[in-house]
Amino acid sequence: MAPPRPSPAARILREYGWDLLLGSIAAFYAVMVPYTKVEESFNVQAMHDILYHNYHIEKVKRKFGHHAEAFYVILTATQFHLLFYSTRPLPNILALAFVNLTYYFWFKGNHRHTLQALIVAAVIFRCDMTLLLGTIGLALLLTHSIHWYFTSALPRSMLVAYPLCMVGALLDRRIVPYILPVFSFVALYSKLPHKELRFIMASIPMLNVSASLAASRVYNNRKKSGWKLLYVLMIGGFLSSLGYSAVTFMASYNNYPGGYALKALHEADSVMKEKIVHIDAFTAMCGVSRFCESEYPWRYSKEEKISIEEYQERNFTYLLNEHRHISGYKCLFAVDGFSRAKIQPRIPPLSLVKEPKVFAHGNTRDPDILSRNWPGCP
Repeated sequence: MAPPRPSPAARILREYGWDLLLGSIAAFYAVMVPYTKVEESFNVQAMHDILYHNYHIEKVKRKFGHHAEAFYVILTATQFHLLFYSTRPLPNILALAFVNLTYYFWFKGNHRHTLQALIVAAVIFRCDMTLLLGTIGLALLLTHSIHWYFTSALPRSMLVAYPLCMVGALLDRRIVPYILPVFSFVALYSKLPHKELRFIMASIPMLNVSASLAASRVYNNRKKSGWKLLYVLMIGGFLSSLGYSAVTFMASYNNYPGGYALKALHEADSVMKEKIVHIDAFTAMCGVSRFCESEYPWRYSKEEKISIEEYQERNFTYLLNEHRHISGYKCLFAVDGFSRAKIQPRIPPLSLVKEPKVFAHGNTRDPDILSRNWPGCP
């Protein structure tokens, strides 16, 4: 007797379930933290979700098995930075779509398409992808000393997957030719004095593949003596990664006080009377973009190099800036932002410390502003 045919919903989940999971997490980050920072300004109007190309995940399953595919998605889902950055319109993230396509063709053994996809990423989005192009295309293996990317950026972004990717290379030699050029790409970037995690984001998907192989091997041997402890440690690592990602998300959620301040100002003043808001550089870099602006009667200025004394001579209705006191203006409210994390001897053991970051000021010569009931500033 033939087995019953799966329902359309079951087929969709079987084919696209992992993609839906990762896409849902990325969409959650985008909805909860819709604001952007200065690094994303050039691409904010081209925002779209390009993190995981279906071909890449599908090829992991075909080449390394279902368990490797599952752990690849689980590891990625418990890592905060890659999925969160996928919602940021950075050139590095736009290039990541073609990098994932590159990895797909690489796994497939199509070297010509591998280089073509990476060339598109390098020429159109990020010229520094030529470093990855060179390491993959020429298969260069460098032996430079370990730097910040290996000791700080990758451990923070990959979490439990970082040690697992090393173990994966030892347990499954098939992945070694793929991760060596990627590690070389990171080593090349270590030569530059200015270092940021987003610069090496293209390396994480391939390293996650190696980590998923180690996780799959530990899972398959979990009932054998000697592997049980490794399995327990791995599960603990997954839970720790999930907790770390939750804390990091909350810190990032509170890291855009400029965007929240402008939204609060719009909601507080609904009078149809022309008003000019000056946004200083600090506020603009902390969440304010053109998408945050409203239509008439609101107008905006981002004029720079205005001294605190000069503000009272200008005809701004509102000010959004980092200064608590400004002559000629009343501090209407303040928006807190993330400052630091603090360890405490209770549950939860880690708390986020916030402090006022952006202050909203109203012109004292405007009677409408003075007549409203504002929260005030601490």
